[in-house]
Amino acid sequence: MKKLLIPCLLLSAVVMAAPPKPKWTSLFNGKEIKGWHSYHKDGVVGWHVDNGAITPDGTGGDLVTDKEYENFELEFEFKIPKGSNSGVVYKIIDSPDIKSTYMSGPEYQVIDDKGYLDGEGKPYKLKETQMTGANYDMIPPSDFNVVKAPGEWNKGRIVVNNNHVEHYLNGKKLVDYQYGSDEWKQLVAKSKFANWPYATPHAKGKIALQNHSPKEQVWYRNIQIREL
Repeated sequence: MKKLLIPCLLLSAVVMAAPPKPKWTSLFNGKEIKGWHSYHKDGVVGWHVDNGAITPDGTGGDLVTDKEYENFELEFEFKIPKGSNSGVVYKIIDSPDIKSTYMSGPEYQVIDDKGYLDGEGKPYKLKETQMTGANYDMIPPSDFNVVKAPGEWNKGRIVVNNNHVEHYLNGKKLVDYQYGSDEWKQLVAKSKFANWPYATPHAKGKIALQNHSPKEQVWYRNIQIREL
């Protein structure tokens, strides 16, 4: 009986270089506002630099990036005084026929959770979906005790990757959802966004810092992004 000869194959190990990690890009250098514009305006109006942070004076509306982003990781620090409200809005459609940034994109809520006041200066009880770190009016934060008191700096982080979205506050993940999913669409249908451009999923958009009203204040600093 003949023996079956099996040739020996010499396998050479090929070391594959790992793909380089995306680089962080600063969206604000602490000195001047570049790469941004006021919503529906050509330049920056009503926002200025105060001790290394961006802050509004109430006259220019929301501040919007010139560039659109699809898959990204965004980090920022924010501080608000007692009774104020703001937010970081993403996937914005910067169109003249859309009145406000939050009408087209989800919002990472920034607010005084315990001391917010209504338009008449009276205490206002927030819904869980209106608390800091929430996907505003859609998904509440998983923990209401992570945010620091008004006047202290907090660190926010938003991750959007293939429509999987995460919100972080001071290192803890508070929100996790799939943008454009059936579950998301059901939430939108029950919200005030149902008849706005917000309700139509779109892959990319601009990012905005919200100036909620002329009387409310906020500071943002150390804003950086890396595209995924």
